[in-house]
Amino acid sequence: MNTSTTRIAFLGLGHMGLPMARNLAAAGHEVTGFDVSPAAREAARAAGLAVTETATDAAADRDVVITMFAAGSQVLGAYRGTADVPGLLAVAARGALFIDCSTIAVDEAQEAHALAEAAGVRSVDAPVSGGVVGAENATLAFMVGGSEADAAAARPLLEHMGARIVHCGGAGLGQAAKVCNNMILAVSQIAVAEAFVLGERLGLDHQALFDVASNASGQCWALTTNCPVPGPVPTSPANRDYRPGFAGALMDKDLGLAEQALVRTGTDARMGLLAREIYREYAAGSGAQRDFSGIITDIRAAGEKETS
Repeated sequence: MNTSTTRIAFLGLGHMGLPMARNLAAAGHEVTGFDVSPAAREAARAAGLAVTETATDAAADRDVVITMFAAGSQVLGAYRGTADVPGLLAVAARGALFIDCSTIAVDEAQEAHALAEAAGVRSVDAPVSGGVVGAENATLAFMVGGSEADAAAARPLLEHMGARIVHCGGAGLGQAAKVCNNMILAVSQIAVAEAFVLGERLGLDHQALFDVASNASGQCWALTTNCPVPGPVPTSPANRDYRPGFAGALMDKDLGLAEQALVRTGTDARMGLLAREIYREYAAGSGAQRDFSGIITDIRAAGEKETS
């Protein structure tokens, strides 16, 4: 495959997918996109991408098919197709490379790999971390699962969309890395939020707490990049009323995948399961469409209710 002018189908042109597809096109690749949403297709056209009216039209005879969907059922359904509509695997060129950037369950990713192998195409699971800002700036981190050869074939394309690409092992292990990473992130974001609320009630200034914790043992991404209070990190969502880089509904979804994996493996992870409970409640309300760092508002409100 000549990656200098690769013919790519990019399916899923939402907040993450569209800037990722644009970065591939800007790198000189021939990108054809599709999304089930008419509004997303129109936005992609306005951004200068070629857009088709069906997923199979976009994927037919492409060198690479990239999917960025909301759920594993959508990935598997698109791969398989239906009795009336052929799946992506049925129209793909033999030997094409499928790159799934969705965040799905490990067993779903492994099933997608098996379907691809049976159809005579190559595949990797390559979920991402970095949010919309990372997608726009091509600074995403990719966690890749699949064979060494397929991961190596995907790398030049992933490098146009991200700053860090890690081959995590065989089929599904990119998803395994993603679910573990996001469980860490959820727990740490809650801990940072709780610390700031405690600091407020002790009379501690936000900036003072940030200056201490960001240079001490409390330092973490949830603090130094996604600080949940306005001021200390001007680019954090807290400075724009928690407009999401990564919405609460998505964190709830990812923690649901973590919960499934914990149960399946019999892993004792009380903090992970508690984070799942907290974010499930957050996403059931206005938090669904707010950044996940906005959990601080629920923590603050709960404490005020208890002391009233």
